[in-house]
Amino acid sequence: MIVAAALLCLPMQGQDGWQMQDSGTTAGLRGIDSVDGTVAWASGTGGTVLRTVDGGLRWTQCAVPDGDKDGATLDFRGVQAWDAMTAIVMASGPGDKSRLYKTLDECKTWVLIYTNPDKDGFWDAVSVADQKSLMILGDPVDGRFSVFDSEDGGKTWNRSRDDGLKSTIKEGAFAASDSAMLANWVDGQVAFGTGGPSGARLFYECGTCKVGSQWTASLIPSFPKREAAGIFSLNYRNWKRWVAVGGDYTKPNQSAGTAVWSFDGGKIWTASVTQPHGYRSTVQWSESLKLWITAGTNGSDISRDDGKTWQPLDDGNWNALSLPFVVGPKGRIARLNAGALPKP
Repeated sequence: MIVAAALLCLPMQGQDGWQMQDSGTTAGLRGIDSVDGTVAWASGTGGTVLRTVDGGLRWTQCAVPDGDKDGATLDFRGVQAWDAMTAIVMASGPGDKSRLYKTLDECKTWVLIYTNPDKDGFWDAVSVADQKSLMILGDPVDGRFSVFDSEDGGKTWNRSRDDGLKSTIKEGAFAASDSAMLANWVDGQVAFGTGGPSGARLFYECGTCKVGSQWTASLIPSFPKREAAGIFSLNYRNWKRWVAVGGDYTKPNQSAGTAVWSFDGGKIWTASVTQPHGYRSTVQWSESLKLWITAGTNGSDISRDDGKTWQPLDDGNWNALSLPFVVGPKGRIARLNAGALPKP
C-alpha cells in the first residue's frame, strides 16, 4: 500500500498520450478491435456495438443484436473484426446470456452463431484466426474450464474434454477485456490466465508440439491470491516474449503484483521490477513503437524493455486495448498520440 500511495503522488507523464474521441454512447465499453487503425469496432453493455471507418473521427452505433428480443440486456465483452463489413461480438453473462453473433453487412443485421450450452457457464474470451476458425474460453463447469472451438465458422462446435482443463480449486478467468486467452493459430498454441483465492495459474496447450498434447497448468505466484485477483490479460511480442498483467480489480491503485514477463514462451515468469501504477486489465505490444502498453481503471503505462519496468502514461479509466485505440466505462474511447509518449 505504501508503494501504491507513493506512485499516486507522482505527476503523470504523457497526459496527452491518449486523445479522447466522441463515442456517442454512455455504455461501459470492454471490447475493442482495430482492423488497421482506420477501421475499428467496439462493444459493451446494453447490447452496444460501435464501428468507425475513419480512425475514430466518427463512431456510429450498430443495430443491437437480437434487439427485438433481449439484445439490449446483453453485455458484449468481446469483439473481433475482419474488415469494415464483417465482425463477431461475444456477450458474457450467466448461462444463455453468453452468446456469439456475426454480421456481414456493416452491422445492419446480426446472426446468432452460438449460445452457451451450460446454464451455469460464463464466457470470458473469444479468439479468431479467420472466419472459419474460432475459439471460446469459459469459466469452469462441473470442475473443468470450458473451451469450445469451431472450424466451420460456428456451424458446429467442439468442446474440449481434456483432463488438463480440470479445476479443483476456486478459480476463474476474467472477462474484463477479452484478452485472458492468447492463441497462436499458426503454431497451434493456446494459453489462458486465471485467478482466485488459490492464486493465478497459466493454462497452456500446444496441439502441434507433440502427438497427444494436453493442457497443463502452472502457478504464477507474483499475482495476489484473492477472489478478485489474478491474471487479466496476456499478450506476446513473439511466441517467446510474453507479458501478463492483472492484480486485484477491487484495489485499482495497488501496484504490487500487477505485471510479469517471460522470455521463454511462458515457462518461467519474472515479476516486473517497476510495476504498472495500479491494477491492469489489458496489455499489448506495439511493433511500430517498439514498446508495450498496459491499461486499467486508474490509468495506463508503457514498457520499453519487454515488461521489466513500466512508466506511467496517464491516469484515465480504461478497460481494453486494441492499438491505437483504448476503451473504458461511460463510453470512453481514445486514440494513442504517439508523439506525446514519455521519453525513455
